[in-house]
Amino acid sequence: MLDLQNMRREYKQFTLDENSVSPDPFKQFETWFSQTIEAQIHEPNAMVLATVNGDGIPSIRAVLLKIFDERGFVFFTNYNSDKAKDIETNPNVALEFLWLDLERQIRIIGRAEKISTAESLKYFLSRSRESRIGAWVSDQSQVISSRQALAMQIAKMKEKFSKGEVPLPDFWGGYRVVPEKIEFWQGRENRLHDRLLYTLKEGAWTIARLAP
Repeated sequence: MLDLQNMRREYKQFTLDENSVSPDPFKQFETWFSQTIEAQIHEPNAMVLATVNGDGIPSIRAVLLKIFDERGFVFFTNYNSDKAKDIETNPNVALEFLWLDLERQIRIIGRAEKISTAESLKYFLSRSRESRIGAWVSDQSQVISSRQALAMQIAKMKEKFSKGEVPLPDFWGGYRVVPEKIEFWQGRENRLHDRLLYTLKEGAWTIARLAP
């Protein structure tokens, strides 16, 4: 049997202090995200998205952050996917970034809302032609008979759009997670981690330290 109880690692790289962070959580996020790029973290924009369906059953999956600014954090998906159905029923979601090489994580709690068609189109046109065709083919979260069937659908779409641009599907686009709380977590020795929670209250962000 695997000995999981003795799998331990002390976190000693960094500290997180109220006096050194930005009062703006988006600027603090940008600082940390830039440091993940400098550290060459693999897929630093990968984040776990948690949703809850109409029956109260939670679900999580990894998605990619593609846009972030002071309005929130944007990912793209099929609007008929399970995650989209969950969001339609309950827009309250959570995100988590986990950067273990830097002994850091960020938790975000907020509400997901569809972005404009213009914003989705701008990003869609930045994707490769193959990825744009893929958006048309993937009936996300639905059961398919085989990989071969998927390949046949791709071939059909390549033929359909062979003489022009691949348009934006009306069932595909972005969601923006508008945060209400953002927690920055820095690993410390003996599991006495630094945790700073930004909370939006009446249009302003407050910062509080949480127990490890």
